Amino acid sequence: MERRQLEYFVAVVEHGGFTAAAVALHVAQPSLSHAIRSLEREFGGALFHRLPHGVVLTAAGESLVRPAQQVLRDLSTAGSLVREVLGLGGGRLDIVSQTTLSVDPLAAMLGHFHRAHPKVSVRVVDPERGPAVALMVAAGQCELGLVDASVTTADLRGIDLPEQEMHVVLPADHPHPAGDTITSRELAALDLIVTPPGTETRAAVDDVCTALGVAPRIAVETAHRAMIVPLVLSGVGAALLPASMARDAALRGARMLSHRPRLLRHGRLVWRSGPLSPAAQAFVDLASVQ
Repeated sequence: MERRQLEYFVAVVEHGGFTAAAVALHVAQPSLSHAIRSLEREFGGALFHRLPHGVVLTAAGESLVRPAQQVLRDLSTAGSLVREVLGLGGGRLDIVSQTTLSVDPLAAMLGHFHRAHPKVSVRVVDPERGPAVALMVAAGQCELGLVDASVTTADLRGIDLPEQEMHVVLPADHPHPAGDTITSRELAALDLIVTPPGTETRAAVDDVCTALGVAPRIAVETAHRAMIVPLVLSGVGAALLPASMARDAALRGARMLSHRPRLLRHGRLVWRSGPLSPAAQAFVDLASVQ
């Protein structure tokens, strides 16, 4: 069994087919297909069901996914450790993050990290919900994870990140009284643009309304976060957003209001017990002093 075969196998799993995997890896599809067939011969059985429009893992293939990902991670870590000792730099860091934390604070954290370690390649995965982040880190699919502090991460190590304030954004011509603040009761009375249940910003909206004994007035529910600010600007309704996204909305013409009392969120950077790769350890060290 060769590393290349496992890389091809994982790529087919991640991209859902041989063609997409070959494109992502910049290799010829026949070469990739041959490597997978060789791997299947070595194991003595099929790893994929070949379908007209893609592939589906067999039971044997399902059993190989996590071990293959872990082997590739261990090989990458070994290479990073050697390069670190030799002073060559490089390596790769896989981070999984909830969507809102990817915008703020992860983007800024990655900026600092890249300036300090420009040769390290970073991959960010977004599974949307916090529990999925913790599961991916625990399974070794990603080395580091950013989750909301309310997510249970009992089996993982971690550090708390600085708190972030959430703001309400309104259409520019909304009749809300002049000023830059809004109360819970005023927020609950607005037509709202929200993300699906189980997401962080939706939980904040639901908590505000539950405390008042009312249901949120949902104008639009969408999992497509890129739609939220355009919907606000087009007059559909208001939205509760992390500070950085709210500031971007304000620059595009929305009204940005501070909620009273303040709505704060706390992120947490988590990882599995045991030694980290040099890149991951450097990222944790950077996060610890911010």
